[in-house]
Amino acid sequence: MKELKHLNKYFRKYWFKLLVGIIITIIARIFSLVLPSYVNKAFKVIDNLVAKSIGKEEATDLLTQYILIIIGTAILSGIFTFLMRQTIINVSRYIEYDLKNEIFDHYQFLNLDFYKKNRTGDLMNRISEDVGQVRLYAGPAVMYGINALTLFGCLIPLMFIKAPTLALYTVLPFPILSFLIYKISKIIHKRSTKVQEFLSTLSTFTQESFSGISVIKAYGLEPQTHEEVISLANEGKDKSMNLAKVNAWFFPLMVLLIGVSNLFVIYIGGLQYIAGEIGIGLIAEFILYVNMLTWPVAIVGWLTSIVQRAEASQKRINEFLKEEPKILNEVAEENTINGKIEFRNVSFTYDDTNITALKNISFTIKKGDTVAILGKTGSGKSTILDLIARLYDVTEGEILVDDIPIKELNLKSLRQSIGAVPQDAFLFSDSIKENIKFGKENATEEEVIKVAKNAVVHENIMGFTKQYETVLGERGITLSGGQKQRVSIARALLKNPEIYLFDDCLSAVDTETEEEILSNLEKASSNRTTLIVSHRVSSAKNADKVLILDDGKLLQEGTHEDLNVSEGYYKELYLTQLSDKEN
Repeated sequence: MKELKHLNKYFRKYWFKLLVGIIITIIARIFSLVLPSYVNKAFKVIDNLVAKSIGKEEATDLLTQYILIIIGTAILSGIFTFLMRQTIINVSRYIEYDLKNEIFDHYQFLNLDFYKKNRTGDLMNRISEDVGQVRLYAGPAVMYGINALTLFGCLIPLMFIKAPTLALYTVLPFPILSFLIYKISKIIHKRSTKVQEFLSTLSTFTQESFSGISVIKAYGLEPQTHEEVISLANEGKDKSMNLAKVNAWFFPLMVLLIGVSNLFVIYIGGLQYIAGEIGIGLIAEFILYVNMLTWPVAIVGWLTSIVQRAEASQKRINEFLKEEPKILNEVAEENTINGKIEFRNVSFTYDDTNITALKNISFTIKKGDTVAILGKTGSGKSTILDLIARLYDVTEGEILVDDIPIKELNLKSLRQSIGAVPQDAFLFSDSIKENIKFGKENATEEEVIKVAKNAVVHENIMGFTKQYETVLGERGITLSGGQKQRVSIARALLKNPEIYLFDDCLSAVDTETEEEILSNLEKASSNRTTLIVSHRVSSAKNADKVLILDDGKLLQEGTHEDLNVSEGYYKELYLTQLSDKEN
């Protein structure tokens, strides 16, 4: 159970509630122990009545008294059992809540490489299915475990005190049971791990299928996808059935061993009764004791299964919790960001692909300047923006913001000063208004409309039935590519940051709309440092500086006018696009 030690901090956090729950559990079980002893007393009353040691009236009074005590203690036991569930089960829900938050918070701090290596379905499965398995351990397993230990701890000594020989035969099957549980639990642990790992595979496949449903439909791959789902479902069924077959051994074994104990009670107890060593009431009392142990003994198998599944799930959770964030905020004090950016001999290599995206790049961007970055696909344009936002740390060289090394800036301050529009615009499944307000939650409706107009998307939004209250589908699927880009631009404008990072965010709009947006951006981003990654020269014409990249190297640097009069990539691109526009 070494993996489950991670939960000890939560058990310590809720120790008082757990302690109250344990005390209530013990009290509930003690009250339930009253029934067998008073059944024994009732038999003695009947024996005395038959032997005429007491009168009928006295016997009736005693039996009535015993019945009332049995009913009263049963009611009290039921009340305390209810309270037991209200305390211990509630604690398990608190632990589930805390653990999910811990995992989610940890996910957010992990670097982008982590998300490239791990699939969304697997991440979701660990925070949902695996946490659910762990909750069963933190709640029901603890509750029923304490319940079983209390009954064992009270009943078995009590049985040996009342009739040692009979008690010895009664508990004789228990060592056999312990051995079987030990052997079977090892098998359960292995098969539980396989089931949980497969659930991640299934979740990933279904999540990707739903996200890419338009591609599946466009290629007519519904039958093949369905066949893959059937294949995965059958594989999952086989793994689950293998686990279920092992689990299925527990309950029959419990019933068999309890049945053997009952036979011992009846046979050995009968012999002792014939010999005059014990009364018939004690045999009845022992039968009740054995049957009271039926559930705790039977539950041992179920508890073992829960613990093994929880151990397997917590191990998978711990694998991700042990992942260390590579981008660390090493400065507690917040900084004021103005917007000057400098790259000094910066090189960067992606860990997951080992591709060197930037090779000894150096340039300076003054505060308030607009810089266009052009180059072929894979030349390292987007990497520059990612490094400025410190989504990655450089492999070699140094980046300075306001003449301060970027690692010496407060990470929160840096990112709050940036308004980024990624190449692949991402919108949430919420209203258009809330998607724009993602950059500034307390924005007024007038501010939202203003930035939407600047992003040339206001008229499109007003054309929808619910206008700004239109709820988007997953990843903004309701909108066209160009509309998604423009809503993302509006979101960045609303934030009004010190630094704008536009990563080829006008690729899905026509030239006329692009020029209108660029004109509005020039006004909105006045005195703000702006970097625009693009494949179009039109995005660079009004920039204070243009950077030309190729294969991670800085080929050209200068203004539109400077680069347009010198031979090179920029002039060729300008002439090509000018010719395309005229045609």
